[in-house]
Amino acid sequence: MSRPLRNLVLIFGDQLQHDSAALDDFDIQQDSLWMAEVEEEITYVWSHQLRIAMFLSAMRHFREECQDRDRPIEYHELNPTSDSDRGKSFIEILKQDLKRLKPQKVIFVQPGDYRVWNTIRELLEQADVEYEVRPDRHFYCSPQEFLEYSAGKKELRLEYFYRWLRKKHNVLMDQDGQPEGGQWNFDHDNREAFGKSGPESKLAPRQFRPDEITQQVIELVRQRYPKHPGSLESFDLPVTRTEALKKLRHFITERLDNFGRYEDAMWTDQTYLYHSHLSACLNLKLISPRECIEKAVEAYYSGEAALNSVEGFVRQILGWREFIRGIYWTHMPDYAELNALEAESELPQFYWDGATDLNCVRESMRHVRLHAYSHHIHRLMILGNLSQTLGVHPYRFHEWHMAMYLDAIDWVSLPNTLGMSQFGDGGIVGTKPYCSTGNYVNKMSNFCRNCQYDYKKKVGEDACPLTTFYWDFLDRNYEQLKENPRMKFAIQNVQKLRKKPAELEEVRQRANSLREQWGCQKSSPK
Repeated sequence: MSRPLRNLVLIFGDQLQHDSAALDDFDIQQDSLWMAEVEEEITYVWSHQLRIAMFLSAMRHFREECQDRDRPIEYHELNPTSDSDRGKSFIEILKQDLKRLKPQKVIFVQPGDYRVWNTIRELLEQADVEYEVRPDRHFYCSPQEFLEYSAGKKELRLEYFYRWLRKKHNVLMDQDGQPEGGQWNFDHDNREAFGKSGPESKLAPRQFRPDEITQQVIELVRQRYPKHPGSLESFDLPVTRTEALKKLRHFITERLDNFGRYEDAMWTDQTYLYHSHLSACLNLKLISPRECIEKAVEAYYSGEAALNSVEGFVRQILGWREFIRGIYWTHMPDYAELNALEAESELPQFYWDGATDLNCVRESMRHVRLHAYSHHIHRLMILGNLSQTLGVHPYRFHEWHMAMYLDAIDWVSLPNTLGMSQFGDGGIVGTKPYCSTGNYVNKMSNFCRNCQYDYKKKVGEDACPLTTFYWDFLDRNYEQLKENPRMKFAIQNVQKLRKKPAELEEVRQRANSLREQWGCQKSSPK
């Protein structure tokens, strides 16, 4: 670039929005965008092949769209055959370009990963380069607003935060300022299982055929990252804003109406059911939360979707997604170090390859391996539940989740995994550990019907590992959990078990035997 450069505008791989604050007052004569495909961001967790391909394809499509708008762009593209960029970090590449381009100022929106955010600030300050961090308009609630909201509160509860945002942004509120339907939360209507016959038909989100850019990316991933988990054979993901909007419309018209009713249900060979599968599009910012909420609310008012489904969908985005982000930015970097239950085990190998005889885990991992996705009950009540009760270090579970899921960005993954799923934060996100026996899986799915383990049994060779580890978990963490009011009945039951020392010892031995049998290998099999 020969012309003097006023602003170098950094666009991160999870900020693919043309209305970003980073692009306010962008001048095509004086400014340039900057994007980089970086080896470090692909390998610092052992990323699923689909996750790598979706990120890179979406970034390259965004580059093409910027070029169509005549926006100058400095873009670093990974080479499928050359090793010249092997192992390079984001900071190394940016540092070289700062010397070459000599911008008067660097502009960016806060990235979604504290690690990246911190290293970029350090680089720019050490290089004595002026920089400007602009607000992220994608979200309803800024970190500063969340900090002000949470000030002085003894504990943060999602429900009250969600109500505050509903009122503030007038979402699903009637003319009298009351929640539509007379209540804030319809969660009690959203816990149905499918029954013996299962869902009426196979359900799938809108699918997309890979274009030339995506095909090039797929080939790059095959050549450079063949040992990474997952497969690229069924790549059908949206990688542009246009495709993401089509996917949203398809969900609203085809599946939203039944979403709430069956949002916790699971079924063999059914990955998506009535779920939107929009989280990756949202987290890459191909679409906005406001678009999703507005379309869902319109469907309710037009009679196309039931209120319990629409409210449940709105709560996931306006409530949970904003709450989790607020927790992340007000508690980092110390949050990543939390381990309230002092869990130290490693993940078993089957969290990577799915090779297990535990049917619910095998089914959940099949979704993850094939699609880099499973819905929230698979994540929380099967894969997360087992990891927690087995005693896996909460950050190890987070690293695995970051590697294996399309929608995993650090800001959303860490509080969901370390906090909500593994109770590593001791109750900042969730008020109790989310753990259960195999009975919950039997209630919400058909997975237990053909499993060799008995979900009712806690000891014996045919005892369900989820059930065994549940009781072992409560016993191991009795002192930490006994005063938790939401664990009252669970604690009472483990107190009864503690009065049967022979049976309790069988539980402990069975749990230890399973840990030894599973190996609990390192969580990144590089």
